[in-house]
Amino acid sequence: MADSTPPTQLTAQPPPDRPVYVIGGGPGGLSAAYALRARGIRAVVLERSDRVGASWRRHYDRLHLHTTRRLSALPGLPMPRRFGRWVSRDNVVRYLEKYAEHHRLEIVTGVEVSRIDPAPDGTGWLLHATGGRELTGAAVVVATGCNHTPHLPDWPGRAAFTGEFLHAGEYRSGTPYAGRDVLVVGVGNTGAEIAVDLVESGASRVRLAVRTVPHLVRRSTAGWAAQYSGILVRRLPVGLVDRISRVQAKVAVPDLSAHGLPRPDTGLYSRVKQGAIPVQDVGLIDAVRTGKVGIVAAVEGFEDGKVLLADGTRISPDTVIAATGYVRALEGLVGHLGVLDSRGRPVAHGARTPKAAPGLYFTGFTNPISGNLREMALDAVRIAKAVARDRSGKVSRLPG
Repeated sequence: MADSTPPTQLTAQPPPDRPVYVIGGGPGGLSAAYALRARGIRAVVLERSDRVGASWRRHYDRLHLHTTRRLSALPGLPMPRRFGRWVSRDNVVRYLEKYAEHHRLEIVTGVEVSRIDPAPDGTGWLLHATGGRELTGAAVVVATGCNHTPHLPDWPGRAAFTGEFLHAGEYRSGTPYAGRDVLVVGVGNTGAEIAVDLVESGASRVRLAVRTVPHLVRRSTAGWAAQYSGILVRRLPVGLVDRISRVQAKVAVPDLSAHGLPRPDTGLYSRVKQGAIPVQDVGLIDAVRTGKVGIVAAVEGFEDGKVLLADGTRISPDTVIAATGYVRALEGLVGHLGVLDSRGRPVAHGARTPKAAPGLYFTGFTNPISGNLREMALDAVRIAKAVARDRSGKVSRLPG
């Protein structure tokens, strides 16, 4: 968390003509803007790309939601039944476009906010944006999301690797990799699905480098979506949920120890609380069980044009795809305000604002077991309610 002097104390309520600025035109930002508008509060969405849903447009082609259509809709507009139970990436994008149009949201594209400061007059917030813009808002909702900036480990020797190397954010489909030997690094949901996609697209060999064994869950069992279980148990004690999920896994998921994926030695919900969501199976279990995807040790670096694994093995894939996740990249935006923890995560989320920064809201920066879109939709309504309450006269004051 960045050290800083406390922001200027709020001395009065912001002028009524100031809008609430929402940074990010993804699901979290759009739903927050709608919820604010529904309460009669002007909300302006600032999106750095040229269209809404930019991060969704960059995802790989075969991606479908792991949460159900009904429980993934944003407030004020259901997802069409024709999208099916597991909504595709393209239909998510269509839905976000329709959502913005249907609710007539005020969206300004091509504007990136680089820094947020307290407004000079002590009321609201000053946003520094593209082209030297300075925008003053009554409140700010930061909804830039967890998938802001691709993360690549600083592997020694990577620059000398002669094969193809790319981050999963650049991957679109397995078609270009037919007949090729591919190593996927990272076994989150993205890495797991890319590995399956490569197999189905005809890659000659697919290996998956695993550092921490994931929890594998069936996306749906006998019609019961894993999301339903996540909603039911989200408020139960962590230890209890760990025990329940351990029993459930033994029934639903085969033991893959002989194939390099033993059962995790830490609980599922304990992992979730640390920020690691389980991997929902879309074909990985069968691919590993049948040997179509080989499990190898974690990548430690690159030597002499080869990939060095943690067990000392050196392999020579044609292509390395790093499914190593993203970073929130909030430090430059708000790090100086003392609102981030040691891992760069907001210290407050949803309708709660950091004590040092009332009127500064964050949404979409967690990985809840009950579904990210569902929780962002709930957060949007809560945030709008909190903003409306503050505008009615109950203004929190920043520490002086």
